[in-house]
Amino acid sequence: MTNKEEKKSWVQTVSLTPPALQDNTADIDRLLEALKSRLRTKGSDENIFIEIDFDLLKTIPGLLRKWNYKACCVLFKNRGNCVLIKVLDPDKPAPILGLAVDLGTTRVVLRLIDLYTNKVKSELAFDNPQISVGPDILARIHFAEQEDGLSRLNNLIIEGLNKAVLRICGSCNSDPEDIYLLAVAGNTAMTHLFMGLDPHWIIREPYIPVVNSPGTLKTKDLGIKVNPSARALIFPNIGSYFGGDLISGIMFSGLNESEDTAILVDVGTNAEVVLGNKNWLIACAGAAGPALEGGVTKMGMMAGPGVIDGVFIDPVTKNITIHSIDDKKPIGICGSGLIDLAAGLFTSGMIDIRGKFTGSAGNSCLTEKNGIMHLVIVPSKDSTTGEDLTISQTDLDSLIRSKAAMYTILETITSSVGVGFSDLCRFYVAGTFGSFIKPESAIAIGMIPDLPVEKYKPLGNSSLGGAVMALTSTLCFDEIEKIRNQITYMELNVNQEFMNLFSAAKFLPHTDLSLFPSVKINQD
Repeated sequence: MTNKEEKKSWVQTVSLTPPALQDNTADIDRLLEALKSRLRTKGSDENIFIEIDFDLLKTIPGLLRKWNYKACCVLFKNRGNCVLIKVLDPDKPAPILGLAVDLGTTRVVLRLIDLYTNKVKSELAFDNPQISVGPDILARIHFAEQEDGLSRLNNLIIEGLNKAVLRICGSCNSDPEDIYLLAVAGNTAMTHLFMGLDPHWIIREPYIPVVNSPGTLKTKDLGIKVNPSARALIFPNIGSYFGGDLISGIMFSGLNESEDTAILVDVGTNAEVVLGNKNWLIACAGAAGPALEGGVTKMGMMAGPGVIDGVFIDPVTKNITIHSIDDKKPIGICGSGLIDLAAGLFTSGMIDIRGKFTGSAGNSCLTEKNGIMHLVIVPSKDSTTGEDLTISQTDLDSLIRSKAAMYTILETITSSVGVGFSDLCRFYVAGTFGSFIKPESAIAIGMIPDLPVEKYKPLGNSSLGGAVMALTSTLCFDEIEKIRNQITYMELNVNQEFMNLFSAAKFLPHTDLSLFPSVKINQD
């Protein structure tokens, strides 16, 4: 972040000059002036306003005298103002914790932070309990329109989070009462359901959310069982299809502070892309992820023990070698394994430029089921399920569409501002997709541009990383708003160039082979 040397904590310990006949400044004014001085950045004369709940205000005079006019203060920010959440005895340090939340449609990830040291105490993930109602956002929004549907969805995620808070605190001998700050980053629909807001108009023209910038809310109003005085930052979104998780991810990547132009890609149900630098940002989103999430491929699933995450095919012998997570007996395949598999099939000549099986695939491995060709990747005797793990022609066709959409999104957004792929200083890839994908494999099938692999940088869970930043630096709130106000959103649904480019990208690696000079194909 800018001015890293001025990074300040939301936990501040102050020593005040006690009042005297010559200095009759009120107790609250005395405390607030000291805190304002601490929060100001170098060279700034900004007028900082600090809010205090009335119940807390009533206790402060007695506490200051009890602690000899010293206090450990927990603060946070709400829009333009700061909030004094709690004052504690500085001579008897009590735990002060923050909780970062990546509010995913499928998985929710928590990271517990010690706000004195900014170190991670524990991390935990759980399946979003709303899956029991609907696997995707669209199904959940329709369910919310039923009687009591919205309250049920809200209760599911809040109760799930409260159970997770108990578990994560129990894992490190902490108390939920010691959690004073939360930062929650999720897509627009998920944050609406989290807050109990009606998402009805998010999916209906002209696609309007209830709120784009919820700000900082009291956790007790949300039903979250942590310290009763705690506050939760809900990351802002930019309309219906670009959520706070992407704002958080941009901040984590540092894309918004780069002198040179870079790109950030986060692939889930949709592929969300941000292009730009410190001076400008442009973003778009499109459907490019379903085939990678297990929703299309029969053996596809999320990463976990026994799931195939890597595949190698010998271009000469056509022998298939797989790697499964934790070296367990194979049960299915995740996105990174699927991309490896498709790349190996193509570069070994087992599928052609259309993604269709060729004679090189080998008759012994090819089977026909209900008129559709299947290639056996793991025979039944070696799989957990006791059945052949196969990839079908239908699966490959779906993957071709997804990879074509991904590349076309990238091509459309860069060409819209006159930027070539070679102009990019860095290609950030977020999420599970970024953590496990091999750039060489994605390049081989034409999913991402043919750039030097050192330009590709996996970010891991960038949404969670940005949420942690908001908990550990007072500078982040202004940065979040700056990012949000800086982004121009491009709508792909009405972009004719996108449709034209998409048709050209539905081949391996592309109809224009000059775009992928590094891809070598075994023609035998």
